Amino acid sequence: MITDTHTHLYSEQFDQDRALMIQRAKDAGVHRFFIPAIDSSYTERMLSLETQYPNDVFLMMGLHPTSVKENYKEELLHVKKWIDKRPFYAIGEIGIDLYWDTTFLAEQQEAFQTQIQWAKEKKLPIVIHCRDAFDEIFDVLELEKGADLYGIFHCFTGSLEQAKKAISYNMKLGIGGVATFKNGKINTFLNQIPLKHIVLETDAPYLSPVPFRGKRNESSYITYVADKLATIYDVSFEEIVTITTKNSKEVFGI
Repeated sequence: MITDTHTHLYSEQFDQDRALMIQRAKDAGVHRFFIPAIDSSYTERMLSLETQYPNDVFLMMGLHPTSVKENYKEELLHVKKWIDKRPFYAIGEIGIDLYWDTTFLAEQQEAFQTQIQWAKEKKLPIVIHCRDAFDEIFDVLELEKGADLYGIFHCFTGSLEQAKKAISYNMKLGIGGVATFKNGKINTFLNQIPLKHIVLETDAPYLSPVPFRGKRNESSYITYVADKLATIYDVSFEEIVTITTKNSKEVFGI
């Protein structure tokens, strides 16, 4: 059983063929799909997806850093309302993104820390989005570190030193299509990170692995990531799948 720990199955990019795309993933052995939130505009789509696939789809709730704008407090109230209303499997994806815009850095930091604290209250893992913001992310994690802080550093693209630092905060590293890129860099040191710290993800419809780079990603392509990790770690595909799914169960509790 393969686990995709991060896939946006509700994305508009799948509106024409969502059922077929999910079936392709199941045919490839993917039977656990963890669904990150972005903002309030996607909540109904996420709930609908869960209704259609109650045994396969596991929802998170959170405010994505690129959705932290002037109305971020209103969006945070939406997150709080939902996590108080019903169960979720993680608070995510949350974090800091300084790639597109640095205008709302202070608000992103506040939203990130607030949602970490909610995750601790609910005894839930966090799923971190980090882009051009490792130092800023680590500053917040340092403030919140402890046995009750744990989760996944989604789409990890940092250095070996940053990988070790992320792990020191009880984070697994979410590894996806970037591991298959020639210039992805993480493939040069990943085998120095024990497999017990790794989970698989696609981030579909984004970041397709080679040979689909530049095209729409989908959850079935996670097998290409697993194949690449099998080469990097010099173990079988089956061992990669078994260990990473076990790791995902440790994080999400199911």
